[in-house]
Amino acid sequence: MTGDGLITIGGLARACGLTASALRFYDDCGLLVPVRVDEVTGYRYYSDAQIDRGVMIRRLRGIGVPLEVVSEILNADGARAERLLDEHVAELEWRAREAAAVARVIKEEIGAGVVLSAAVLAAAIEQVRSAAASDRDIPVLAGILVESGADSVTLTATDRYRLSTRAMAPVRPSGGAWSVVADAAELDGIGSWLRGSDEVTVRTLDDALVLTDGSSERRCGTIDAAFPDYRAMLAGLGAVRTRVVTGRDALLAVLEAAGSASVFFAVDQSGLFATCDGQLSSAGYPERLARLHIPATVTGPGIELAFSPRTLRPALVSAIGPEIMVDIVAADAPVVFRSATDGELTTLVMPTAITNSKEYGA
Repeated sequence: MTGDGLITIGGLARACGLTASALRFYDDCGLLVPVRVDEVTGYRYYSDAQIDRGVMIRRLRGIGVPLEVVSEILNADGARAERLLDEHVAELEWRAREAAAVARVIKEEIGAGVVLSAAVLAAAIEQVRSAAASDRDIPVLAGILVESGADSVTLTATDRYRLSTRAMAPVRPSGGAWSVVADAAELDGIGSWLRGSDEVTVRTLDDALVLTDGSSERRCGTIDAAFPDYRAMLAGLGAVRTRVVTGRDALLAVLEAAGSASVFFAVDQSGLFATCDGQLSSAGYPERLARLHIPATVTGPGIELAFSPRTLRPALVSAIGPEIMVDIVAADAPVVFRSATDGELTTLVMPTAITNSKEYGA
């Protein structure tokens, strides 16, 4: 709480059961806009009255309500909101019970370990793993940065062409902030073990990342090197020029049809137009990709850019939920992919150079 009665983004995150990164995402979406943003620091401040709205957004998104329907429910009159919620009431009641159960088990901070949902951690490892380097030319890039703080645990990986970062709200926070670079290869086989547990305590010990589920333990080696400053990388991307919200499956279908050929996207207010590498003959790629239209909501000016399926496909496969938010600064700058279902997973993908333009139509 600040001196003027406003709540910091961290305070609101704790009050709502969200992470700070999720609140920034909902600000971008217009669902939960801060009362005030400091012009100098960029810090966001909220009011007590926004706690209930944040809790409602968390619950609605937790049961898979699409973003546009969340907005409708929040802004609708009582009767219409009830009609919209009727389709989700059974799942909503389950989520409410889960939230109550989580609230009952939160206790005083314990030790240096942080307690996470084992299934959420397993999914997060899989989501960022593909962004870690497959070789060890630069050893630290073959690792996954694990950061534990008061409000969240964040996993981050990058191979210089891609960057993926995922934040998770802990079941119980650790006694202090810590970070370590875990060897990504040693985390590869841990998913099945995690999915057999409810909760897992994660801590560092000597030269290992230690995970305990109460009955057994797994250890992962660490890499003693400084991880790249990915936050500075994200902050230095520049202002978003064009924002696109579209379906993940439609984009994956394009990449599947394209095979290994680069895919070009022309973005305008009517959506996306996709085609294969312009250097191929018309017989060199599927006819259905000659100029495939993908429905999308576009904010900002039109733009053309291209991607290699090798770098774009992992970003889409690991995304949470069916919707993708794409933030574009320029055709030659890293493009930010965020899951429209949950702003806690962010992936940067570097476009390829457009060497041969094609004719695009609306």
